[in-house]
Amino acid sequence: MTKIIVPLALALALSACAKRPDAIVPTDIPMAAYTSYSCEQLAQELIKEQAALSAVSKQQHDAATGDAFGVFLIGVPMSSTFGGDKEGQVSVSKGKVQAIQSAMMSKGCNNPAPAKVPGKSKP
Repeated sequence: MTKIIVPLALALALSACAKRPDAIVPTDIPMAAYTSYSCEQLAQELIKEQAALSAVSKQQHDAATGDAFGVFLIGVPMSSTFGGDKEGQVSVSKGKVQAIQSAMMSKGCNNPAPAKVPGKSKP
């Protein structure tokens, strides 16, 4: 019986770990939410949302790292257990960035330089 419980507990602990920001799929946000914006407003909104994505991605990265250490040291994903997992916020923010970029392309706006997302480096 113990041979079954230990692997099951380990599998549950690992499945509860926070994902890395780059592994999180964006939420589907309709581009129509931004089509009434001017190109200037879209550019400002994009910069604001990219900054928000960068901040929440850093928090998510820290939560994933904390979970990895927690599982390794004590068998519990500490960040996820205590509310550090920001997966939903990262997903929504990524979706907003994509929707704004789509609205900008449909209007023929110039796309400002993308903000750097923590954990991602350019080749």
